[in-house]
Amino acid sequence: MNKLRSLVWIMVVVMLMQACVLFRPRVPYFMGMSENRFLRQNRSAVISQLDGQRKVYRVNTDDRFYILATFENGELTNLEERELQLQPVWQDQRMMEGQKQQAPPRQ
Repeated sequence: MNKLRSLVWIMVVVMLMQACVLFRPRVPYFMGMSENRFLRQNRSAVISQLDGQRKVYRVNTDDRFYILATFENGELTNLEERELQLQPVWQDQRMMEGQKQQAPPRQ
């Protein structure tokens, strides 16, 4: 009976450890990934550049970063993460105010 109880506990521990494997984050990108699989996982991907057998897709990850994925012959060959180059809002407002001041008066 004692052996049976320890065997059950070992099986429970093993099952719990296997369940934890299911909750690991999956790797979204890997070299050699097919273009179709990438597009299924990233429906917001848009073509950024076409050059013969080479395609570059752009995927916005959040407000500040995006990913450039390069495919050659249908396989992922290069992956780059870049930061958006955004101007602060106050610079846009200052430029608009300067344009209003420079505009000649209407007659």
